[in-house]
Amino acid sequence: MTRHSTDTPQFYLTAPSPCPYLEGRHERKVFTHLVGPHAPALNDILSQGGFRRSQNIAYRPACENCRACVSVRIVVDRFDWTKSFKREMRRCSDIVGDVLPASPSSEQYNLFRRYLDDRHAHGGMSDMTVLDYAMMVEDTHVDTMVIEYRKKGPDTFITGRGEGPLLGVALTDRLSDGLSMVYSFYDPEIEGISPGTFMILDHVERARALGLPYVYLGYWVNGSQKMAYKARFRPQQHLGARGWREPGEDEE
Repeated sequence: MTRHSTDTPQFYLTAPSPCPYLEGRHERKVFTHLVGPHAPALNDILSQGGFRRSQNIAYRPACENCRACVSVRIVVDRFDWTKSFKREMRRCSDIVGDVLPASPSSEQYNLFRRYLDDRHAHGGMSDMTVLDYAMMVEDTHVDTMVIEYRKKGPDTFITGRGEGPLLGVALTDRLSDGLSMVYSFYDPEIEGISPGTFMILDHVERARALGLPYVYLGYWVNGSQKMAYKARFRPQQHLGARGWREPGEDEE
């Protein structure tokens, strides 16, 4: 595959393929490569323009007759800590996230496979091998981190790290204006807590601590139950024809 300078990125359009979110529809994507020393700056610009990253590719939907996919980001400094969210944080108060370089491990992959087999057995990622997973994590030219979530242990107060089995993982990019949650997964057998919700709330707190105004959640897809959960995290901005605006905001 030819790699092009990020000073003048070249964009490509995929052929139509079945939409993974809306039955009976087809999707197309426009994409470019994120490589070289300018990749972080390009990733910033494209993320703010509604693109998502997958390995060293930045992409966004380019469907001819559908605009159901909407880029979503949480507004950190005005985040609405509902009673439900506060309860979830209390339930997860014994869990700590450890920030690591973007490096895969067999423990991560084993959890990743359990998550896919339980929650997305027929999804597009269901046949990913250990090599595919390693590429997903480490094939990056931008500022990427892995956050491993584990229970707090006797030494956590000293080390700041959790102990015991891996409960969840978030692959996250740091942008100039926020944290972008590229992909996250967790132990599907955990009971009593909602680890997916907790990881998003944890990213809100991390962004706040870093002085970053947004947490990017990727695409909310109107009509897709898989993506309905993203609407819970408010206030949030959606990217439309007139830029990033909160739903219902007067655009006149």
